[in-house]
Amino acid sequence: MSGSFIQNIGLAILPALLSLLCRTIKIKIVNNVQSSENYVFMFWHGSMLLPWFINRNNNFTAVVSQSKDGEILSRLLKKFNYKLIRGSSSKDSKEVMNDMQNVLMNGSSLAITPDGPRGPIHKMKIGGLIASMRTQVPIVLCGTAYSKKFVLNSWDKFEIPKPFSSASLIFSDKKIIAQGFEKSDYDKINAELETELNKLQQKAEKYL
Repeated sequence: MSGSFIQNIGLAILPALLSLLCRTIKIKIVNNVQSSENYVFMFWHGSMLLPWFINRNNNFTAVVSQSKDGEILSRLLKKFNYKLIRGSSSKDSKEVMNDMQNVLMNGSSLAITPDGPRGPIHKMKIGGLIASMRTQVPIVLCGTAYSKKFVLNSWDKFEIPKPFSSASLIFSDKKIIAQGFEKSDYDKINAELETELNKLQQKAEKYL
């Protein structure tokens, strides 16, 4: 049996298993700001499973890399009825940014893991902020905590909640970023968003 055949079987089965797993988790959402209005939803790569899950069937587009890991994620997100933008923030930044802006201007929400696809862990890249600012669509940050979990030995310390465990997700308020600042100002704002998202991660632990 060839390695490529086994890999293809894994690609087919794993998204279904992850989808089933998510349905066993007891989820508590704090400060839920979900609404009919679209927004840029940002959460860390290592705890992304349930943030993806809660916005299934909810007019979302996801930014997913072209890597092998991205292929697994894209299949999962298709099960969740996401539209996809495939590309890397480093290799395809201009094209991906144009796609992100078009998605937001056409009324879809956008989901981003701003430290993906390769890290550094919990360090926010600026693409989500720029897309929000240019379209004047608000940003919502999401911290996530799992009561029981497996932690993989990957760059992002990827977390998989254990079946039938609990999770808490805490949302920030919606943030509209004004236009017209200097680049250094946006770098500062991006650093502030990074700090807030890390605080939300810690705060989510208190709601388990």
